Amino acid sequence: MAKSVLICDDAAFMRVMIKDILTKNGYDVAAEAENGIKAVEKYNETKPDLVMMDITMPEMDGIQALKKIKEIDSAANIIMCSAMGQQAMVIESIQSGAKDFIVKPFQADRVIEAVKKAIG
Repeated sequence: MAKSVLICDDAAFMRVMIKDILTKNGYDVAAEAENGIKAVEKYNETKPDLVMMDITMPEMDGIQALKKIKEIDSAANIIMCSAMGQQAMVIESIQSGAKDFIVKPFQADRVIEAVKKAIG
């Protein structure tokens, strides 16, 4: 069975881009979310193998959503994504339990490398 991924990004074109990379490499997209609140809801509904989480989103940012999901499921696999390679955010993400960090714009091979590292 293909591994399922929840994609969380406030930009629809980014979700499409990630979805395209994942589906071409044999992964299922369990759901998509446009903010952190929806990400937590969709995580509870779909229980995906992996979450691809943008950091900068409206209503609830990716780091807050990461922490909430980790409270619900300490074994959750989450990869953070951001256009800003801000060191503090990377460190906070990893300390909060993220498996990896990908910088936009995405390179397909880097996305798949991070996904394989997180969930095989």
